Amino acid sequence: MTATARVPALRVVAAVKRFGLVVALDGVDLEVHHGEILALLGDNGAGKSTLIKCISGVHRLDSGHVELDGTPVDLHSPAAARAHGIETVYQDLALFDNLDPAANFYAGRESAGPRWLPRGLRVLRRRAMAETTADVLDRLQVQVHGGQSTVGLLSGGQRQAIAVARAAAFDSRIVILDEPTAALGLRESRRVLDLIIRLRDEGRAVIVISHAMDHVIEIADRAAVMRRGRKVGEEVPNPDTRQRIVSLIVGA
Repeated sequence: MTATARVPALRVVAAVKRFGLVVALDGVDLEVHHGEILALLGDNGAGKSTLIKCISGVHRLDSGHVELDGTPVDLHSPAAARAHGIETVYQDLALFDNLDPAANFYAGRESAGPRWLPRGLRVLRRRAMAETTADVLDRLQVQVHGGQSTVGLLSGGQRQAIAVARAAAFDSRIVILDEPTAALGLRESRRVLDLIIRLRDEGRAVIVISHAMDHVIEIADRAAVMRRGRKVGEEVPNPDTRQRIVSLIVGA
């Protein structure tokens, strides 16, 4: 789905972030629409990770602001970003290897009841959490044989799929993925790319950081390129624009 004149799901306006004397973000503007995959590209140190951490509530902008569906929001913490429907999957996935997929889905936001009891006396709704997790995995066509297996026993692609599916499980509107196919083989990369496309088809706005240009050309509707803390250009990624995108990344 291509972007139109609709109000963006997410808009970053004139974002500035400094760490001491280092300017990590220097007036960055960025937007992504519902039902769109935006690739965020650039060499190491370009400012990509800082930008997504500001969107995810890990860092606070020194100036500029973030809008969701046209409304400015205060993303002062990761919890605040999640409350606004922003989910981020970093390269380390942040999964608990000794827990099963359902426990990983609900880590930190367990379903328990009855609600009239004090929190410490509530009983975990394990069956409901397991059923919801199974429904999400089924809807997104994530194949995990033996749903009770601990995540540590799954393959790299399955672990990545669990992390991405978890990001889509709690009414998320914006999903940010940091190098989702890094260190995966061809078959597992294919499954993760198909999963990302399904997130877009469900109407989510998806931001993907990737160095895999073939993957970017295949799945992304737009590509925004950063260099030295600034956004230096945008392109619709395809074989004809590939060289132009590479030139923007390296500064040629």
